[in-house]
Amino acid sequence: MPDWAHGSKIEREGLAVLVPDPKVVRGLLTRYASLRIALAERETPEGARELEDVSYTLCVMTGTRTVDEAVQAADALLVAGAGKETVQQAETVQQTEGESGLPVPV
Repeated sequence: MPDWAHGSKIEREGLAVLVPDPKVVRGLLTRYASLRIALAERETPEGARELEDVSYTLCVMTGTRTVDEAVQAADALLVAGAGKETVQQAETVQQTEGESGLPVPV
C-alpha cells in the first residue's frame, strides 16, 4: 500500500479505491497554497515546476483531472475525515464510560 494511503478503501463507480491519508492531503494543500502565493509574488521556473508537481500529485491522490477538482475533492476528504474522527472520539468515550461506569471528561 502506498505511503499516502492509510488503509481505508471506498467504492467509487463499482471499484475499490484507496483513501489518501488526511495528513498527507493537508500537507499537499498547504504546499499548493504556499506555492501559489510565492509564484504570485515572484515567479521562478523552480517554483512553477514544483507547483505543477504538487498539482499533479493532488489530482492523482483524489482521482481528479484538474487541480480545481482536486482541491475541492481534497477539502471534501478532510471535512469527511474530521467528521469521522469526531464519531470515533465519541465512540471511544462511550466505550471508556462503559468499562468503568464513570464519565470521562472530553
